[in-house]
Amino acid sequence: MAQFSRLEVAQAMKDTGMIPLFFHNDIELSKKVLKACYDGGARLMEFTARGDFAHEVFGELTKYAIAELPGMIMGVGSVTDAGAASLYMALGANFIVTPVLREDIAIACNRKKVLWSPGCGTLTEITRAEELGCEIVKLFPGDIYGPQFVKGIKGPQPWTSVMPTGGVSPTEENLKGWFDAGVTCVGMGSKLISKEIIANKDYAKLEKDVKAALAIVKSVRK
Repeated sequence: MAQFSRLEVAQAMKDTGMIPLFFHNDIELSKKVLKACYDGGARLMEFTARGDFAHEVFGELTKYAIAELPGMIMGVGSVTDAGAASLYMALGANFIVTPVLREDIAIACNRKKVLWSPGCGTLTEITRAEELGCEIVKLFPGDIYGPQFVKGIKGPQPWTSVMPTGGVSPTEENLKGWFDAGVTCVGMGSKLISKEIIANKDYAKLEKDVKAALAIVKSVRK
C-alpha cells in the first residue's frame, strides 16, 4: 500500500523538479544507488521495472526506503498493464509511470488514489489523460519532442503539467531549456545514474551529481 497520497506525490514532483530513474537486478547495489540519490537530495525514485523478477527487487527497495530513508517516495516506471500496476501498488508503489496511455492502468490507480503518469505524445493523448484524472503527464520520449513541444502545449493548455523523460541531462543548458518551456519536473535516467557510476560503484559521485542536478533545477526554474 502507498505511503504517500497522490497529492503529496504530485507536490513532491513539483517541489524537487527531478525524478531519478533506475533499474538493476542486484538488490544490494540498488539500495546503495537509492541511498546515494537520497543523500544527494532526491525525494522520489522511479524504479524502471524492465527485468525479470523486478517486482522482487522493488519490494525489497521499498521496505528499505520505509525503514531507512524517511520521506523517500518510491514509484515504478515501464508499467504496461493494470495487472502489473496492481502488483506494484501492493508492493508499496506511491506512483506508477507508463510508456503509453492505458485507461485500464488509470482505473486501477485511481481506485487506490495512487498517482499515475502516462507517456503521451500528442495533445489529444494529454487531454484524455487529464480527463482520466492525470495530474502530471509524462512526455515520452522527451528527446523526440523537445522543449518546443512543451511550449506549444502550454499555450492552449496552461494548466497541463508535463514531465519529460528521455533526452534530459544534468546540464544547465538542457535543464534551462526544459524549465523555460514550462515543464513541472523532469525524469532523468542514464545521464544521471550512468553505466560508469554503476560499474565503478562510485556512490559518492552519484550523490554529488544528484545534488548538483537539483541545484541546477532550482536555479533555472522561474
